[in-house]
Amino acid sequence: MSWQNDMENTLQASSFTPELNIRNQKVNYIQKGEGAPILLVHGIAASLHDWDELVPVLAQNGYSVYALDLLGHGKSGKPKVRSYQAEWLFEHFAGWIDSLNLTQPPILCGHSLGGYLSLEYARRFPSRTRGLILSNPYYRLGQLSALLRLSYHRPHLNGLIVEKTPHWMFRMIIDATSLAMGRTSGADHALPEKVRHQTTVDYKRTAPGVYNLPNTVTDLSPHLSQIDLPTLVIWGNRDLTLAPVSFPPLVETMPRAQGKVIHGAGHVPHQSNPVEYNQMVMEFLEGFKSGSVSS
Repeated sequence: MSWQNDMENTLQASSFTPELNIRNQKVNYIQKGEGAPILLVHGIAASLHDWDELVPVLAQNGYSVYALDLLGHGKSGKPKVRSYQAEWLFEHFAGWIDSLNLTQPPILCGHSLGGYLSLEYARRFPSRTRGLILSNPYYRLGQLSALLRLSYHRPHLNGLIVEKTPHWMFRMIIDATSLAMGRTSGADHALPEKVRHQTTVDYKRTAPGVYNLPNTVTDLSPHLSQIDLPTLVIWGNRDLTLAPVSFPPLVETMPRAQGKVIHGAGHVPHQSNPVEYNQMVMEFLEGFKSGSVSS
């Protein structure tokens, strides 16, 4: 078996990967551990493997952990349309949660676009949500730099470029970006080798129409004050994708939010600084057990 396949099965070896057909689109996900449910939601052009470092920690500490591949990502369904809509992902995501038949509301943990979906789910279904953990969350278009906003205004071109770019070139770009960020925990690269490998795999297998998603999200800014749930917001202060200055206002606006900064980290602190990130998550979750945080 190749190393790539080993990476693909990292979490499946001691778990399972059910495939459901929701709204005629497959959902690929993993489940591990027993206890209170926590759902992990990745960002754009990623997969459930974003959470390889967090899943075992949560499972070992008494949680039932679920992580999915969003519509158009990983091994989940990929409708053959040129321009994906955020509402499609939300319906796919919400349908998947319904299919799990959970006996208690879950805590949602989302990164970037996954943060948007988690916030939107909590906004629409507050009684079905116990709390939120948001990592560099995307909640409005203005968080993107002018260059990225311009890029996402041409989703067909973005999709074509991704389709035509060879695997080795993508890997070179990811390695160069990781080196430029660099020196995380004393290493030359911000991202470990296995993460850079998986990131390349995930980019190449993402449906091209996904790159239209940032243009179709609802600006959640006017709704944040209504999301009255225990919330932890974690971000890297060197995020080059979403403006770091956009995260403190989110924390200040949400009634029960607290913010944590991982200094030196970029857009994916859960992958670049997993030890520090996981500790912050576990400290937040301990509040639910001790009663200092009420649902």
